Amino acid sequence: MPDNRAAVFEHRPADLEVILQGPDQSFRWYEHDYPYPLARWNHHPEYEIHLIRQGSGKLLAGDYIGPFTAGHVALIGPGLPHDWMGDLAPGERIAGRDVVLQFDGAALLRVQEILPELSALGSLFAQAQRGLEFIGATARQAALLLESIGQAQGLQRLIRFLELLSTLAQAPERDLRVLASPCYSPSLDARSSERINLALAYLIDELTSDLRLSVIAERVGMSEAGFSRFFKRTTGHGFIDLMRKLRIQRACRLLGQTRLSVTEICFQVGYENVSNFNRHFRHEMNQTPSDYRRTVAPTGLHRGEVHPGWLCSAGLSET
Repeated sequence: MPDNRAAVFEHRPADLEVILQGPDQSFRWYEHDYPYPLARWNHHPEYEIHLIRQGSGKLLAGDYIGPFTAGHVALIGPGLPHDWMGDLAPGERIAGRDVVLQFDGAALLRVQEILPELSALGSLFAQAQRGLEFIGATARQAALLLESIGQAQGLQRLIRFLELLSTLAQAPERDLRVLASPCYSPSLDARSSERINLALAYLIDELTSDLRLSVIAERVGMSEAGFSRFFKRTTGHGFIDLMRKLRIQRACRLLGQTRLSVTEICFQVGYENVSNFNRHFRHEMNQTPSDYRRTVAPTGLHRGEVHPGWLCSAGLSET
């Protein structure tokens, strides 16, 4: 049952988390310790499957608040504020407490035109709008699959992800608990959301141009310093860091899908010199652009040709 203590959180709008998966991945999987900077009262447009490996505390999901312990598995729908608040002794840190998988459910359902079997996920996703907790055999199987996804690569990773969704979709009623109440409506800060959306639109539209922090700060009516603090606090990413990540994601797609030279790609994604581009690429990908290309590029592409069978997995269309 929902607990009215969750109303304490309604005076503080949930922060927007900006989620970036890898350039060659269709969903994001990661693990983290607790406490962790992004483990907070937040929301995002992606679905989230969450496993607690160890520890205990309270899960807040919308107007629901209830206990969690090791082995807890939940599916949180888009826009639903949530937080796993751990019980910790002073100075305590729990290593690897959380396993998190985040994905674009709407994009997945759009694929059902060519993969009609995916229509079976519609009911699961509809229920997840209020948040779902899984227990019993379903939770145990889901936890095993979540762990295995972290070790898998390529097609095996995708297969296990779909197996995980199938496991949750087929959960018997005894293994399933709906969290937020039917009448729950999240309290989101409209002004902050507007500012973030303006900033993200500018970032995407001008990604390959000369991006200026002063320009977006002026557009949202803030000082540069104030905007930087606001963007970091609200999204979990520094504005410049996010720009770097998005540019490198775009470079990865060009490296994998075309035969453009590294220098050409450097300038196409907004860098002014190759040295800077190489340094940022190594920081994000732990390898050079040339090494990355050797691991992912298909053979037989002509110079500048885009491979017609590939889909952009990073959520941004090429311009």
